[in-house]
Amino acid sequence: MILSHRITHITPSGSDGWEVFYRARTMKKAGQPVIELTIGEHDIRTHQSILDAMHASAKGGHTGYAAVPGTQALRQAVATRIQIRTGVTTTADNIMITPGGQAALFAAHTAVCDEGDTALYIDPYYATYPGTIRGIGANPKAIPAYPDHGFQPLASDISKHAKDAVSLMINTPNNPTGAVYSRATLQGIADTCIEHDLWLISDEVYESQLWDGTHISPRALPNMAKRTLVIGSMSKSHAMTGSRIGWICAPIDIIEHLINLATHTTYGVAGYIQDAAEFALNQGAKLEDEVSAPFARRRIITETLLAKQNIVKGSPIQGAMYAMLDISATGLTGEGFANQLLDTHSIATMPGESFGAAAAGHIRVAMTIDDDTYTYALQTLLDFAATIAA
Repeated sequence: MILSHRITHITPSGSDGWEVFYRARTMKKAGQPVIELTIGEHDIRTHQSILDAMHASAKGGHTGYAAVPGTQALRQAVATRIQIRTGVTTTADNIMITPGGQAALFAAHTAVCDEGDTALYIDPYYATYPGTIRGIGANPKAIPAYPDHGFQPLASDISKHAKDAVSLMINTPNNPTGAVYSRATLQGIADTCIEHDLWLISDEVYESQLWDGTHISPRALPNMAKRTLVIGSMSKSHAMTGSRIGWICAPIDIIEHLINLATHTTYGVAGYIQDAAEFALNQGAKLEDEVSAPFARRRIITETLLAKQNIVKGSPIQGAMYAMLDISATGLTGEGFANQLLDTHSIATMPGESFGAAAAGHIRVAMTIDDDTYTYALQTLLDFAATIAA
């Protein structure tokens, strides 16, 4: 029996970029203490008030099939949030609730790409992006964004590959680099999409974690609302990673087709989780600020420690919960550095190569452990780099 080419070629190289992470987890299971600076998982749990709302909804009976597009109340809460933050008229009919942002990315590409189409994305990228594109039968094409431009993609580089493409996926604030795309960068992207008639898929799951600059949704730029699909999620903004709840904001006709897709795939999201998400959104910015505050503190810790040495260079941490560190002065690749750091000091990081060729010679550090342990781990990492470079 032969499996489909599509399923066996989601990661055609056999690597999904997470080998160091898997090795660290294996070490922990064997009883070895490991400090993990790997994945974007908050060190705080979902707020008790959200869990109380979830519990009350489940106890109240909202445990059966929920409306496939999402409950009307949650769709409206998401639409209201987006309209207030972007100034773009948004209704519940522009929103479909999904089982997390990852499902939303898959559905969005399914909506705009046919099998064999070329779908563009920016490198460095979140590790699942190319596999998501392959999973819907399209061909992923990476457009590099380089450190010397602050990991801001250039419209000229996108244009070189846009002629034969149908879509472009961007992510700002960015995972893994921490870059927040400037208005000039986004206008260049918008102009390119219009010139080459590209759909734009905008992953904005980190928009509540902003430290420097301004988050601009490209949907708000002139003539972009009709060609932009925005991906959102409760995972990062409200520490609801395990609840698996996100959304797509798109033109109404696209949402109607996406509802049909969901009817034949996920069949919606549990009602009690939707009710908890609605409750969380209705708490306003205060709760989101509480969730993001630890990363704002650790950004300062990171920049303070980096400033005291000259071996490891840090890219500007403008948003999100990560620091992208240039360790090329050690003479090691990102993968080599991450593996040696894990072997010698039991500190796990993500190699830059896990996120694309443009991040080679870097490692990504997730600022997702308590302040004291984070300070110790980062200082140990910097001392280790200095020892190797000496």
